[in-house]
Amino acid sequence: MKILSDSLAYLQYLCLRLAGALYALVPPEKAYNLGASVLTLFYPLLKKRRRLAIENIIKAGITDDLKEADRIAKASLGHLGGHICEAFKIGRVINRDNWRDHVEIDVDPQTQHLLFEQLDQPIIMLTGHIGVWEAGISILSLERPMMAVARKMNNRFAERFMQTQHFRGNITLIDKNRGFTPSVVRTWKQNAAIMAIAMDQHAGRKTGMRVKFMGREAGTHTSPARLHLSSGAPVLIGALIRSAPFKYKLIGGKPINYTPTGNRDNDLKMLLELFNQRLEMIVRSYPEQYLWAHNRWRKEKHLAT
Repeated sequence: MKILSDSLAYLQYLCLRLAGALYALVPPEKAYNLGASVLTLFYPLLKKRRRLAIENIIKAGITDDLKEADRIAKASLGHLGGHICEAFKIGRVINRDNWRDHVEIDVDPQTQHLLFEQLDQPIIMLTGHIGVWEAGISILSLERPMMAVARKMNNRFAERFMQTQHFRGNITLIDKNRGFTPSVVRTWKQNAAIMAIAMDQHAGRKTGMRVKFMGREAGTHTSPARLHLSSGAPVLIGALIRSAPFKYKLIGGKPINYTPTGNRDNDLKMLLELFNQRLEMIVRSYPEQYLWAHNRWRKEKHLAT
């Protein structure tokens, strides 16, 4: 069985290599439009995801018009495909010498100081599936060491290939299933790295706490709040928003430095509510660049279709 499993995994890896070789022929300036066109083409066929995205947009209060919600949902899916394709081409366009020509910095002055001047301070950076979260890690790693929490692929051949082709730069990927082990935290502190976490994925009872996001209760992972309370490292909440081909805007408010009250559960809830509020403001400003089609609010019944 193991030989068969390894053979199938290797076959998948070869298919991925072939797809990568073909994609390498695509000019960087065409990448976003290619990805956006492909997913937009399939949008009418993705009935379940389409319905979920429209429901989420309406329930979040972005609009109460079904046609407008459908437009935003379609644009959001197209942006997902475009962003992922453009992210694979980042290394061919943006480098350590020119990255500031591609990124407009629009953050609080204290946040800018922490990111680009106080280089001996480890940072927790929270974002969501908004803007160009994949490309953002690669770009910021040109300035500072990055550590990113990600789900590793089951196919070990494909995992190694993706690490060499996708996340390039001073980036350490942390297996989501392992979490913040003592060695991970030690490395983060020693390197004064940015710990990048996408905080808008559903969390169950064992790993999360239900707090409001976009006006509705959502299972929210407590790990970013626990890491802040245990380390005292400042928390930055922001996003890299796409404005044009390989042109982005880094946005974010003031750093969060929370003073614990001694009531741990209350501290966690207060922090998670603050994190969600900050992220919500960004999502409401750029709804077409948010991934509405993921099931963020799982315990609510869907609207009848």
